[in-house]
Amino acid sequence: MPGESKQFGRLGESIAAGHLKKNGYRILARNYRNKFGEIDIVARHKDVIVFVEVKARSSGGFGSSKAAVDKRKQKRISMIALGYLKQTRSMDARARFDVVCVDTGTGRPKVEIIANAFPLNYG
Repeated sequence: MPGESKQFGRLGESIAAGHLKKNGYRILARNYRNKFGEIDIVARHKDVIVFVEVKARSSGGFGSSKAAVDKRKQKRISMIALGYLKQTRSMDARARFDVVCVDTGTGRPKVEIIANAFPLNYG
């Protein structure tokens, strides 16, 4: 059901945000939205602004979380990130794209942060 799917996604994002905080990230925004779409989490890790896509799975039935961020999605996330950097006057800041995979199929959630998951892709 669509409502359950959205609720599961929000749960995955909350788990991811908690894991990021434990690993030294400071959350700047959740569900940041502009004309290009929405990005799950914007954070700062040391001196880098990090744009985080969260992929939550309760089973392997839909494929791996890592594979879910294809080139088309990378381009969309890149455009959202550029919009954020312009809006916050942070165009000179170092930035990167991380993917956080949350697997809840094993009972206790397994969380993996993939730092520098992909390069800027706006072409």
